Amino acid sequence: MSEEIKLKREVEAVAIPAGTPKKLPAGTEVIITQELGGTFTVHTPHEGGLFRIQGKDADALGKKVATETKTSSGGAVGEEEVWSVLKTCYDPEIPVNIVDLGLIYSLEIKKADGGSKRVEVKMTLTAQGCGMGPSIAADARQKILSLEGVQEAQVDVVWDPPWGPQMITPEGRKKLGMD
Repeated sequence: MSEEIKLKREVEAVAIPAGTPKKLPAGTEVIITQELGGTFTVHTPHEGGLFRIQGKDADALGKKVATETKTSSGGAVGEEEVWSVLKTCYDPEIPVNIVDLGLIYSLEIKKADGGSKRVEVKMTLTAQGCGMGPSIAADARQKILSLEGVQEAQVDVVWDPPWGPQMITPEGRKKLGMD
């Protein structure tokens, strides 16, 4: 996919791999390099790099606006909802979600103030030298926080145990052509 677009309005984007926010002004020329999990990875030749734009800002790209993920359980978010939202997170360079890549090592839901929830996730990357960690962790955190009833989310990148291709799920292996 390589589609050149001028942003129709200013958007808040996340720099890849740093994970830092940056406002991209209206009229910025971008090339969509990937559209997965309700987010867009764009290359900006004049701004110098790759950025992730959330689905809620799809209209700035002239795309259909993605709806935010919410539970309908009245704030009683559970593991199933968190796992589902994590399956919408992708490495900007790999077309398989972080759950099916085997990058999520643990997920805990705890009580937070006022009856809301705190979600803690430990994840890894396919290689320690991968610079995408902050960007992927920021995307996962933002999507977890989009769940109704979640007030706090912490996503930590860890290296133990080391990731290996055997951690990829059967669905992920199929998407990567490994089976």
